[in-house]
Amino acid sequence: MTTFATGSTGSPSGQDALTRDALTVLQPGFTGTTAPDWLLRRLGEGLASVGLFGRNITSPEQLSALTAQLRAEHEDVLVAIDEEGGDVTRLEVRTGSSVPGNHALGAVDDVDLTRDVAFALGRRLAECGVNLNWAPSADVNSNPANPVIGVRSFGADPDLVARHTAAYVTGLQAAGVAACTKHFPGHGDTAVDSHLALPRIDADRPLVEARELAPFHAAITAGTRAVMSAHILVPALDPDRPATLSHGILTDLLRGELGYEGLIVTDGMEMRAIAGTYGIEHGSVLALAAGADAICVGGGLADDDTVRRLRDALVAAVRSGTLPEERLADAANRVRALAEWTRRATGGADAEAADSGRADLGEVGLVAARRALRATFAPLPYEPPVQPLYVAAFTPVANIAVGDETPWGVGAELARLLPGTETGTFAGDSAGASALAVAGTRRIVAVVRDEHRHPWMTEALDVLLTTRPDTIVVEMGVPQSPPRGALHVATHGAARVCGRAAAEVIMSAT
Repeated sequence: MTTFATGSTGSPSGQDALTRDALTVLQPGFTGTTAPDWLLRRLGEGLASVGLFGRNITSPEQLSALTAQLRAEHEDVLVAIDEEGGDVTRLEVRTGSSVPGNHALGAVDDVDLTRDVAFALGRRLAECGVNLNWAPSADVNSNPANPVIGVRSFGADPDLVARHTAAYVTGLQAAGVAACTKHFPGHGDTAVDSHLALPRIDADRPLVEARELAPFHAAITAGTRAVMSAHILVPALDPDRPATLSHGILTDLLRGELGYEGLIVTDGMEMRAIAGTYGIEHGSVLALAAGADAICVGGGLADDDTVRRLRDALVAAVRSGTLPEERLADAANRVRALAEWTRRATGGADAEAADSGRADLGEVGLVAARRALRATFAPLPYEPPVQPLYVAAFTPVANIAVGDETPWGVGAELARLLPGTETGTFAGDSAGASALAVAGTRRIVAVVRDEHRHPWMTEALDVLLTTRPDTIVVEMGVPQSPPRGALHVATHGAARVCGRAAAEVIMSAT
């Protein structure tokens, strides 16, 4: 007869303890702005983590009520969120973020500012009852064609990314919110979005160690409480399995060589890189066996059936000997240990917040956005606009991590400063000609996002600038293309606050 370890509740039933551990390692999502009955029931049965997304949030007050509802069922529940600030925001999914993202902070390159932004963001999360943030992104964006990282990265230089990753971890955790540094071992040198397929990095091991791993070294030294794995294949580290499913990467490298002792969280298991190759049930078993401690699922699959399927798959794997009982118990205990840390950290964070004198989220965010902005003027004198403008937003298809529900651009902020300003959205081969036709005689502000990755944007700007050389260009992605236009503004991100900073410069004479 197999003997099962007793779970955290001291249940005398081996089967109950095993089932509780299987639930404990899951981090599911759900739909709606209040917790559904099935989720509350699972929390009572041992589920220890819940992931929140933009669909779950309408206001700080509603979010606080939701997290209180969860804690009424399970006092030590880990409430996780994907709040990077900048382009990836869940707290402000319908308005745009009050803080710029990593790329803007990297452009400023002031680690104290990065720490202050992370602290202010962490304090906002903690006030709403969130205690685990799936951030920061420690990916080195060395491949300009990367479709999913981009402005989510601090930059392309490993040393810069390392020091700002450490500062972000320090600031966030000083506010009592656990950081989850991602996407290990590094998603920057990819040209495929792992939401859609399995990316591959073909760098040799010395380069991977010097480039991809450097920011994770820094995060571990800074004390990051969690690390998120990437669904990427790195043959120099494991030629057969993606990082999330690789014992060599998660256990031998991350735990063994890097000495990391905290929680290892998977990226979303419903992403096609895993779901389309291994399936979420088998993939989750392989991830736990490889060394992961928490299975993130719920961005796309967000129902009780998913939780039940994964729970049952883990239990069956232990009973069949596919997944060692000790490995599942160790993973569950690491989840509980992080919950205990967040409970202890909250009191210290409250004291630091009271004594810090640091600016609030909106104040520090605007300061950061203004400092990150780079303006390049044409040789001719720049004439600030005095009449209503026409904003032509050349809009690419949003990647899944960012989503398309969050507004971006400069139109709203320019309309506030110059009433009567209008905005239109354009895409495709005829974008430039269409924008000219609609704008008429009004001066044009052309807004692009990663122009270097979208040839049609370059063609659209060619058309505009040939006919209307007074056009103002705003780049709200990674500024790889050469600056052009009467004024070229690089914001290093598309957060709402970046749009405000750009609008201020457009309206200024200097």
